[in-house]
Amino acid sequence: MEIWINSACSKCRTAVRLLDGEGASYTVRRYLEDVPSAAEIRDVLTRLGLEPWDITRTQEAAAKELGLREWPRDAAARERWIEALAGHPRLIQRPIITADDGSAVVARTDEAVMDALRRGDGA
Repeated sequence: MEIWINSACSKCRTAVRLLDGEGASYTVRRYLEDVPSAAEIRDVLTRLGLEPWDITRTQEAAAKELGLREWPRDAAARERWIEALAGHPRLIQRPIITADDGSAVVARTDEAVMDALRRGDGA
């Protein structure tokens, strides 16, 4: 199990505390320093069952500079969104947990973190 975090994010810190409290085995990825490639973002999107615009933080300054709110949200624009996330990792919603069963969750709630743990246990 891996968790993508921004250590300045309270939701990320809460997710890590929950994982620690459950004695979970996981790897921390500080994705602002260890930026995911476009291929890794594609993989996480597949695991999440989401599109890139679904995990984009549109209130970030970079999103406003890029004009993301006006970008089309369709198959033709998908790669453009992925490249924007890879080029501006602050745009990636956090935390994201990749579970051991091959799935992933955007772990912004306690329930989502526990769901990832259950998936990791094969439950």
